[in-house]
Amino acid sequence: MSEAIELDDLKARRGTSPSIPAGDSPRGGPRLNLDANQEQAVALWAYVTTALLMIIAIPMIFFPSVLLYIAETNEDRRNTLTPLEAFLALHSGILLVAFAMGLLFNVPASSSIQVSESSPQPHPLLVPLTTSCALIAFISYNTTSVGHLATLVFLGSATVAIWGIWTILFAGTSYISRKTGADKRTSRFLFGNKAAASSQKKEWKKHQGAK
Repeated sequence: MSEAIELDDLKARRGTSPSIPAGDSPRGGPRLNLDANQEQAVALWAYVTTALLMIIAIPMIFFPSVLLYIAETNEDRRNTLTPLEAFLALHSGILLVAFAMGLLFNVPASSSIQVSESSPQPHPLLVPLTTSCALIAFISYNTTSVGHLATLVFLGSATVAIWGIWTILFAGTSYISRKTGADKRTSRFLFGNKAAASSQKKEWKKHQGAK
């Protein structure tokens, strides 16, 4: 008899649900407020960090001689940078701009905008680093004042840039034509494939006419 009472009491406890205060909604309320506050804090950090990186990068790119006044401690200060110092300052500034743009263009959006899980987002630094490395490769290729260092920087940055361009164009979701079965991305600039696309279209039309 006592065991039956205990079982009934256990079922009653499982069937009851904890009471929810009238002011708190189970689907909203404090949780959404915490998420919004976190997004605002991350956005503020991204904006401030972007501004600081740009403040550092702009003198390194356009006014590298300012670094001498900051770094030199002797009374007889130099007025010009060595070719190596100017080379490193320029390319370091370009990379800082790339990181700043990566932060600026990936500030957290509103929590009300939901991103589909079937379309994964690319890496936030993919486009900025690809662009900056392409620029660094171009500048390094035309630099002769630092010897073989320019060649090494050119090879490394060109590899990153070319790989990044390939990733942007081809590593995403495939765009397959429903009519011809051809990949539409191969018909875009720089990868024109009009002959193959037209031939596949002719084959498709011929197959449709045979039906």
